[in-house]
Amino acid sequence: MSRRTIALIQNWLDNFRLRLAYSDALPQLTLLGLLSGLAAAGVIILFRIAIDEPLAWLLPHGNDDFESLDSFWHVALPVIGGTILAIMFHLLQSRYRAVGVTHVLDRLHSHQGHMSSRNLWAQFFGGLICLASGQSVGREGPAVHMGAASASIIGRWFRLPNNSMRTLVACGVAAAISASFNTPLAGVIFAMEVVLMEYTIIGFLPVILASVSGAMLSQIFFGQEIAFRIPAIQMNSLWELPYIAFGGLVIAFFASAFVQIIVKIVPLQKYPVALRLFIAGLVTGGAAYFVPDIMGIGYDTVDKAMQGSFAINTLLIIIFTKMTITGIVFGLGVPGGSIGPTLFIGACIGSVLGIIANAIYPELASQPAFYVLLGMGGMMAAVLNAPLAALLAMLELSASPSIIFPSMLMIVIACITSRLLISNNGLFQEVLAAQGKTVQRGMASQILSRVGIESVMDRDFINCDRRKYYDELRKLLERQTNWLLIDEIEGKKFLIKPADVAHYLEQAPIEELSLERKVDLLKIPAKRLQLTPIHSRANLYEAQLLLQQTGADALYVNRSGAPLLSSATGIVTKHAITSHYQL
Repeated sequence: MSRRTIALIQNWLDNFRLRLAYSDALPQLTLLGLLSGLAAAGVIILFRIAIDEPLAWLLPHGNDDFESLDSFWHVALPVIGGTILAIMFHLLQSRYRAVGVTHVLDRLHSHQGHMSSRNLWAQFFGGLICLASGQSVGREGPAVHMGAASASIIGRWFRLPNNSMRTLVACGVAAAISASFNTPLAGVIFAMEVVLMEYTIIGFLPVILASVSGAMLSQIFFGQEIAFRIPAIQMNSLWELPYIAFGGLVIAFFASAFVQIIVKIVPLQKYPVALRLFIAGLVTGGAAYFVPDIMGIGYDTVDKAMQGSFAINTLLIIIFTKMTITGIVFGLGVPGGSIGPTLFIGACIGSVLGIIANAIYPELASQPAFYVLLGMGGMMAAVLNAPLAALLAMLELSASPSIIFPSMLMIVIACITSRLLISNNGLFQEVLAAQGKTVQRGMASQILSRVGIESVMDRDFINCDRRKYYDELRKLLERQTNWLLIDEIEGKKFLIKPADVAHYLEQAPIEELSLERKVDLLKIPAKRLQLTPIHSRANLYEAQLLLQQTGADALYVNRSGAPLLSSATGIVTKHAITSHYQL
C-alpha cells in the first residue's frame, strides 16, 4: 500500500473520529452499530456452538436434559465445574476476573465503556464451563458481557472518542440479547433501559441496526425458532384480571427475595475466588442431587411448565431450590448469568398460578402456558427493574399481541410492589451497590457524556512564551486571537485574554515597556486561567470531573504524535462545558 493511500485512510479516520465527537453523528454511529452488532453476534454464535457441542455429546436427549443423567453426575458435574473454575480464576489477575452485566455497567458508567479482551475471554470460558457443568446460571449474562466487550474493543482499535463508546457498548448488548433469545426488539429496549438507562433518538437507531444484525446472524446459524416452545395463548376472560393483579403481588415477593439473597451473599466476594467458586460448585451439586431440574439453563423445565407437566408441590420445590441456589452461586461470583434463572423462576411461579386458577374456576381460567408467560415477564421486570424490556420480550416470545394487556398489569404490580418491599432499583444496580460501586448519574452527566471534547474545544489560540518584548506582544495582538496560551518552564500552562494584555500595554508607564526589557505576562494585572491536560478522546463529563478534581480553571486538549510541537490542540473552558446542559 502506497504512502499516499495510507495518508488518505488516516485522514479519513481522523475526520471520522472528529465527527463522532459531536452529539449528532448519526450516520457514523449507525455504521458503527452495524459493525458492532455483527462482531457481537459472531462472538455469541461461537459461544452457543461451544456450549451446544459438548452438551449434545453429554446429554443425547436434549441440551438441557441434565435430569436424565445418573444421580452421581448430578453431584459430580457441578463440583468438577466449580473446581475447574476455581483453578482458572485463581490463576487470573484480579482485574481480569470481573465479568457479567454488573461489570459492563461499571465499565460503561465509570470507565467510559472501555473493556478488556482478557475479561471477555475469562467470561467466554468461564461461562462455557458453568453451563457445560450444569451450574444453576444462565447464558444471557455472559452474552451481554461478551457482546458489550466486542463492541468496546472495536472502539478501542479505531481510537474512537469516548462519547461514542457508550453507544457502541449498547449496540453490543442489544445484538447479544437478540442473538441469544431471537428477540431483536427486546434486545434494543434492554440495552437502553438496563445498560444505558436513557432513551435518545441518536442512540436508538444504531442500537436497532445492531440488534437486527444480531438476530439475522443468529437465524442464519440456528434458524428462526425462539428459546421456548410457546403454544398459542390468549386471556379467556376479563374476570381473570384481579387474579393476575394478585399474581403480580406474588411475583414481587419472590423477586424481592431473590434479589435480597444475592445482595446478602455479594459481600462474601471479599474471600479468595478459588474458595468461593469451589463452594458454589459444591452447593449446586448438593442441591442437584435432590432437585436436578435446577441444573443448567433450564429451558426444558420451562417447556414442561408450559405444558402443565408438573404438580404444584414439585413446582414449589423447584422454585425455592432454584431461587436459593442461583442466588448463592451468583452472589459468590460464578461467571454465569441471572436473566435465564429469573425467567425460569417466573415460569414456575406462573405455572403454579395457572394450576390454581384452573382448579378454582376452570370455565374462566386461561391455560397454564398463559400464566407461565405472565410469570416470566413479571419476574424479569421486577428483578431487573426493566418493565418495558420484559413486556416486549414476552410479546416477541409469544408472537401474540393479546399477551400485552394482561402482561402490563402483571408487570406494573410486580415492579411497584418490589420497589416498595426492598427499594429495588434493579438486580445489577443492587449488586453494584453491595460491591461499593454505583452507576447512578444525573441528567446533566448523561448529556455531557454524549459530547466529545473535540467538538467544543476552542482552536483559536496562540502559544506564547511567558516573557515577551513590547513589539512582539503588539504583533501577537494584531492577529486577533481568542486566547494567549503561556507555557512555563515547569510545564504549567496558563490562559490569558489578549484584551487584558492590550489594556496593560496601553496603561502601563512607558519606562516599564522598554524595548530592552521583556514583559512578564504572569505578573501583569490580568485574569489568568490555570490549565490542566486532557486527552482528545475524552467526553465533556470526563472534562467536568477533571476540573472538579484538579481545581483547574480550564483544560487543554493533548496533541498526540507531535512531541516537538506544543501539546495543546484546543482549549476547553468551564463555560463551554456548562453551556451544554444549561440551554
